Amino acid sequence: MKDIDVIALLQDPMRRRLYEYVAAQGREVGRNEAAEAVGVARTLAAHHLDRLAEAGLLESGSRRLTGRSGPGAGRPAKVYTRAPVERSVSLPARDYRTVAELLAEAAEQAGLDAGLCAAARRRGEALRGPAAPCGGLEEAMEMLAARGYEPHLEGAEGAEGSAAPVVRMRNCPFHAVAERFPPLVCGMNLALLEGLLGADGPVRARMDARPGECCVVVEPSKPSKNDEH
Repeated sequence: MKDIDVIALLQDPMRRRLYEYVAAQGREVGRNEAAEAVGVARTLAAHHLDRLAEAGLLESGSRRLTGRSGPGAGRPAKVYTRAPVERSVSLPARDYRTVAELLAEAAEQAGLDAGLCAAARRRGEALRGPAAPCGGLEEAMEMLAARGYEPHLEGAEGAEGSAAPVVRMRNCPFHAVAERFPPLVCGMNLALLEGLLGADGPVRARMDARPGECCVVVEPSKPSKNDEH
């Protein structure tokens, strides 16, 4: 199925809501949960979820949602997650990915990492404009969402077992090129977000790669009392 046909499937409002819900969870989602989340019958949700899986927008599998195993644990249920494959449409046809990869390859071979990061930081500052540095994690999440990072808040265990909030991002807007040139592109991404969020503010960006997510996390810049000892 061509990319334009796959993307056209999301024109159906119900199908798009189901896709967006599954994508936003960052984990496996069962049919009952998805149906309840968008307010439709399970059979209708199952139909649309399977269409999305057939088109390659979702991946499907099966597991027991009860968390138990053995006799009496129930039958495995069908579950869905967002597929990692990218889809794009350009009319007329354009190939910006190849250009980006060629430029990244040339920059890496020429050792232009520092220059690229400086340019990325300036671009982030330009995107922020005259506004003051980001005021907190909630504002940071809004800024990141607007740039396509798909941020979500989670806790991180501190030195004394206390939970510190960390913003992680389920999507890397530069994923295709970052896969081929991870140090170069991830460093650029960090510098871009440093410029976007602003220096000397209450939040900071730092590198903390996790498979399937953006390589950068955002957290409070002021250390907790536990971190100071």
